[in-house]
Amino acid sequence: MSYARIISMTLLALIAFAANSLLCRAALAHTSIDAASFTSIRLLAGALMLWLIVRIRGGASLGQGNWLSAVALFAYAAGFSFAYITLPAATGALLLFGAVQATMIGYAICRGERLLAPQLIGLLLAVAGLVGLLLPGLSAPPLFASTLMLGAGVAWGIYSLRGKGAGDPIKVTAGNFLRAIPIALVLSTVMSGDAALQHAGVGYAAASGALASGLGYAIWYTALPALKAITAATVQLSVPLLAALDGVVFLGEHITLRLILAALAIIGGIALVILAGQRAKPAHP
Repeated sequence: MSYARIISMTLLALIAFAANSLLCRAALAHTSIDAASFTSIRLLAGALMLWLIVRIRGGASLGQGNWLSAVALFAYAAGFSFAYITLPAATGALLLFGAVQATMIGYAICRGERLLAPQLIGLLLAVAGLVGLLLPGLSAPPLFASTLMLGAGVAWGIYSLRGKGAGDPIKVTAGNFLRAIPIALVLSTVMSGDAALQHAGVGYAAASGALASGLGYAIWYTALPALKAITAATVQLSVPLLAALDGVVFLGEHITLRLILAALAIIGGIALVILAGQRAKPAHP
């Protein structure tokens, strides 16, 4: 794979990940679709896209994946959707990113990995950023929605950890999307009621599932083997920033000083953890 193609695919994947926040917020804020229906349509569209990709690649089935990972995927998707009923796109993306990274770092610590002093400083800085973002005040995001998004981040962190070394990542993701659909449909049946499904809301949900999720994950997993681990981890720091920019440009959202300071602390802190950890690893001959 050429260098130009690697860069192009990486950028496309990052834009797709950030677009999930924009599409979900736009659907729930500007159309009549409810969060449960958005979740179901997103997962269904994602499963269809991933099935198509697997078939094009010559895969025989979507049998990979497992129910525990599917539950974690559903918990992420549902928490994500319900949080974006009231959260701005930028705030939601930042909370999600912080929770995902904190979950994965916390898991490494529980497994016995020791943090170096710069990494510890970075982790404390990121946690301080999250706390500062959620402290009561005029510009504080809604607490319940923020809690839902943090829960979604924890669920995605668990899903990511369970997916390491589980086989072909595109097939595994496709199988987990497929398994998550019936759970989401139960949620829709219970909670959607008489909610109207406008074409625009359904379109946003389908785009989130098929393009920003299914195709986005496929592009990312295709580019990932060509990226160094440190590069792959570092470039993901841009996703909350891309989501914030999208929110300002396309949804007319406002960036507050609190959000700017929290973003600097969270993204800067996680970057310090990643970079310091990489530098501490011995070079291989």
